[in-house]
Amino acid sequence: MSAGDAGIGNAPLGNEKSLPETVPQELLDVSKGADPLPGPEPQGKPKPQRPGMNRFTTSKENVLSTFFIGAIDQGTTSTRFIIFDGVGQPVASHQHEFKQHYPESGWHEHEPYELLESLDQCIEKATTTFIDLGHSVADIRAIGLTNQRETALVWDAETGEPLHPAIAWPDTRTKAMVRDYKEKEQEMGLDLQQLTGLPLSTYSSSVKLVWLLENVPKVKEAYDAGRLAFGTVDTWLLFHLNGGQKGKYFVTDSTNASRTGFMNLHTLKYDDRLLGFFGLDQTKFYLPKIVPSSDAEAYGYVSKGLCKGIKIAGCLGDQSAALVGQQGFTPGSAKNTYGTGCFMLYNVGEKPVISSHGLLATVAYDFGGNRKPAYALEGSVAVAGSGVKFLMNNMGFITHSHKISDLAATVEDNGGCVFVTAFSGLFAPYWIDDAKGTIFGITQHTQRGHIARATLEATCFQTRAILNAMEKDSGHALSQLAVDGGMSNSGLCMQTQANIIGIPVDRPSMAETTALGAAIAAGFAVGIWKEFNELKAINQKDRQIFSPAVSKEESEKMFSKWERAVRMCKGWLDPQDERTDN
Repeated sequence: MSAGDAGIGNAPLGNEKSLPETVPQELLDVSKGADPLPGPEPQGKPKPQRPGMNRFTTSKENVLSTFFIGAIDQGTTSTRFIIFDGVGQPVASHQHEFKQHYPESGWHEHEPYELLESLDQCIEKATTTFIDLGHSVADIRAIGLTNQRETALVWDAETGEPLHPAIAWPDTRTKAMVRDYKEKEQEMGLDLQQLTGLPLSTYSSSVKLVWLLENVPKVKEAYDAGRLAFGTVDTWLLFHLNGGQKGKYFVTDSTNASRTGFMNLHTLKYDDRLLGFFGLDQTKFYLPKIVPSSDAEAYGYVSKGLCKGIKIAGCLGDQSAALVGQQGFTPGSAKNTYGTGCFMLYNVGEKPVISSHGLLATVAYDFGGNRKPAYALEGSVAVAGSGVKFLMNNMGFITHSHKISDLAATVEDNGGCVFVTAFSGLFAPYWIDDAKGTIFGITQHTQRGHIARATLEATCFQTRAILNAMEKDSGHALSQLAVDGGMSNSGLCMQTQANIIGIPVDRPSMAETTALGAAIAAGFAVGIWKEFNELKAINQKDRQIFSPAVSKEESEKMFSKWERAVRMCKGWLDPQDERTDN
């Protein structure tokens, strides 16, 4: 059952968009600007120094520098909490990595409570630093949230207890199921991508939920009893930030809902045709209410800790947040984020464009009010930074991920190696579920540096393939590509990217654009900014441009070899084997 439907009535999970009546008066006072509830006084440690600030040229910038917004960035491998000022400068932050669980080949899980613990730790430590810098928690006007998308969680609607580890977005245990659904779609004469913007794949949340219902008895029992709650990471975090069962906030934003496979991209509502296709009865389980990405009332308040009483006012899936952080507000704007995976978003305006060249259609952002939602074409690469982690953790090539550039720089080129990093199959624009990670061109000349280069190049080649598809879908070629994310810190990787795509690559000096996007969404909701043009100076100073340094002929030659490797990496399993291999 959808939490947004009138029929939910006396359900265990409420749909309140306003502050719950049970919230103590002192929280209301803090939210209105009163002094915060007392927190611990730090002792026995030196006082942190606030990072240096830009010199402001207008009185408005000076005023904005005294306003602060918190941003939760809950990614695939770590959680961050960053406090920005009103001109987009990070003031205090903390990051905490959490454990990745791989119980079987192809499976990727997170423990739901570990996500919450990492979140609590980051908020408390970053806020303590903020206080130590001489600031007041009451100056934090709001908090925004951004999160890994598609990752599916289920919990008991009556107790709030998780019923299974979260199935993370790269997980491929549903390969056989997806193949069956594709056959069903064809037999029924359907084209689900026209409704959802997503092709059927292991990527979306829908097939993860069906797998849980078919394979985990207590999930099926909760479903049959009408007490199963389903959500993506944003819903799980927001539910607990508001006090769990006590707060009863059960919401998601449209950028996250658009990745489940249950939401109609054109109406921004759950669609009975989609739920029916997956055999789901909407009266037997709870779906979170879909609300705008920027909303002063929909997301509630922090219920505990140093930030107790602060309004949560924004929520965006991580790639949408990065587009907002890069200020991709006009049609034709694009960004590429190099994180665990690599994701390119291209703003197409106020109407969705359904791709015919292997891309996804998605909600870019929805700031509510009088603004219409913006849509994007997206190219998703499953393996980017996780390929570097593979060389570090599985192969022992390096001791820290940032050392990958040093290793790659020990050789002049890839030595003829091409590494198709298809650990989860290949995503956009290929969508090859039966591809496996494959290295071509190894000889006795091959060294670790060659494989390191080939690993970085794999992400760059897939970005080139996505750019080609975007040009075909949109009818426009990009003249420059804005980048962010951990791998973008590698100058060697970004120069390689410019060489392969043949256009300049534009890297900001402040890399936390995803968290900045969440802060912007929250800031708009509480009136720190009112128009997009007020953001034009944010994170524009000291950007670095990487220009192509090879000929077009050389670039085409490299990409042609990559495409040949892609053709050769698929078909490793026949359909019968695939049903038992994960």
